Amino acid sequence: MIYTITFNPALDYVVSVDDFKLGMVNRTSDEAIYYGGKGINVAAVLKELGYESVCLGYLAGFTGDEIQRGAREVLGLQTDFIKLNKGLSRINVKLRSNEESEINGQGPVIDENALTLLIQKLDKLVSGDVLILSGSIPKSMSKDAYHTILKSLNDRDIKTVVDATGDLLKGTLDLKPFLIKPNVHELAELFNVEINNLEEVEFYARKLQEQGAKNVLISMAKDGSLLIDETGKKHQLGVCKGKLKNSVGAGDSMVAGFVAGYLDGKEYHEIIKLATAAGGATAFSEGLAKREMIEELVEQL
Repeated sequence: MIYTITFNPALDYVVSVDDFKLGMVNRTSDEAIYYGGKGINVAAVLKELGYESVCLGYLAGFTGDEIQRGAREVLGLQTDFIKLNKGLSRINVKLRSNEESEINGQGPVIDENALTLLIQKLDKLVSGDVLILSGSIPKSMSKDAYHTILKSLNDRDIKTVVDATGDLLKGTLDLKPFLIKPNVHELAELFNVEINNLEEVEFYARKLQEQGAKNVLISMAKDGSLLIDETGKKHQLGVCKGKLKNSVGAGDSMVAGFVAGYLDGKEYHEIIKLATAAGGATAFSEGLAKREMIEELVEQL
């Protein structure tokens, strides 16, 4: 089974304003609510690609209740969230106008007891399962939370995926995650450098592999993606052609495409194609990628 963890899921309130003016009353031209959170996004795209998963993480308050309902009834996902007694799950506002802006809520406090409850849920994972850790953690949590989770699973043959940034990602490398997926800007931040060309992307991606990651997938926006697979082989791919509509969830869709491709038994040069197509299908859609568009975009690559 595949499990995703979203520490801080949200209701994403996406509004379009034709010409947003700061300090003025603005009226929307379009609006929608999505059930957000990186792990939830991954699970939804995995379902499009034929793989069921279980969403883990934390919910709180009436917003948490709605996230639970939406994940189950609207997205058709299996969930096993932990309900916290205090606080509210986030509402994130995504403003689309002349520029795209976001206001992200804080979410509830997650203490050590709550983390212990999550680790206890992970006791049911068995060899062959996949665990996907996605996104940031609330300020209330220790920065080694991802490391603590992966260490608790270290005695089992579980494929672990870490889609995080900074110290949160660095702290997991010694536990040899199966896949990490920083973008090129996050890669530069990890090493406190400027990256100016593909050769430098490859150099630092290999550094992450030397530090423990098995597969390193770097997304590079308009410049495509680069994968250093677990054998050390490099795979480079451009982007799909289409009109950009949405930047939310494209990276999560890439993770889902990679995992689905691996579980399908594909070779790595085919896996990166499916990952790229899944990311593109979300970027070219109002919401998350649908299977039909993913399949169309694979044919471009």
